[in-house]
Amino acid sequence: MYELYSFPQLFDFSVKIFTAIGCSESDAQQAAHSLLSADIRGVDSHGVARLTGYVRLWEAKRVNASADIKVIHETPGTATVDGDAGLGLVVAPRAMQVAIEKARLSGTGWVSVQNSNHFGIAGFHAMQALDHDMIGIAMTNASPLVAPTFSKDKMLGTNPIAVAIPAGEEPAFVADFATTTAANGKLEILQRKNLPTPNGWVQTKDGMPSSNAHELKEGGALLPLGGDKEHGSHKGYMLGSIVDIFSGVLSGGNFGPWVPPFPAYLPMPQNMPGKGIGHFFGAMRIDAFRPAAAFKKDMDQWIRSFRNASPIDTNQKVVIPGDPEREFEQERMTSGIPLFSSVVQELMQLGEKFGIQLS
Repeated sequence: MYELYSFPQLFDFSVKIFTAIGCSESDAQQAAHSLLSADIRGVDSHGVARLTGYVRLWEAKRVNASADIKVIHETPGTATVDGDAGLGLVVAPRAMQVAIEKARLSGTGWVSVQNSNHFGIAGFHAMQALDHDMIGIAMTNASPLVAPTFSKDKMLGTNPIAVAIPAGEEPAFVADFATTTAANGKLEILQRKNLPTPNGWVQTKDGMPSSNAHELKEGGALLPLGGDKEHGSHKGYMLGSIVDIFSGVLSGGNFGPWVPPFPAYLPMPQNMPGKGIGHFFGAMRIDAFRPAAAFKKDMDQWIRSFRNASPIDTNQKVVIPGDPEREFEQERMTSGIPLFSSVVQELMQLGEKFGIQLS
């Protein structure tokens, strides 16, 4: 059911595919790094399994592989970036670097992005700030698959938020989460396994609870974090709305039901108010608030105190956000990345199209 591939194998293959659709060598390498960061961190739904989807977007002329990414508005501490319909895997790291440079000069840097595409996992972009003794923030809106609390209509995306905070001797705190009970990619994994969803993930087109992993294909919707009102779905709805406004409304990108869909076969929304998909990034220099060494020492204490909290079950220790992904990365960089056989087949077919071998 699974086949193991090394990071270098998948990186080389991905770079060649991105180059084949017209990316420069440097952009192809950046896109491959962004993409594979999901696989090595255990977020299988957002890694090479989506490579074919990006190529289909390019074939549908919705992705510009040689985009002219540029700042179109700025102040000393803020900027708006136009991604020129480029791969979000490339646009997002470029915009995050703008935020880091703004923070280097001003203490904090905030960048909104319009006219982009799906950018992979948010955590990868937030983590770019860590090496600069900065806190990184990344978020993006996404195609509308989520019904607001009390609604049948799909109005929001899974709209993730990521925050990366450096520590001293301890590994960094990295929170990376969708504002839905589950991301769409989790449904795709259940579909491959022919399994139902847990309660609170999806609803039918009429707004009724469902455990059908194929519900979206039948007109249903994902649910905000919490699942239903009694379990706090209105809070998940609010979080997703904040991401949508920061990413889309603030940048001049599309928002709400007008965000372009990731599957290339789906029609584009009519009367779109903005340009492409929107992102939002932040970088905060720690020494703009207090000495970085003192902060990181206190972060070490914070992390250790939470990690040592008494577990309910001795077989399940308390983890810090970022711990599971870090463990996946250590294991997979050594032992390889497991791919579903169906994903391998898709990649091989993609390779055949461009005369590139997955080996």
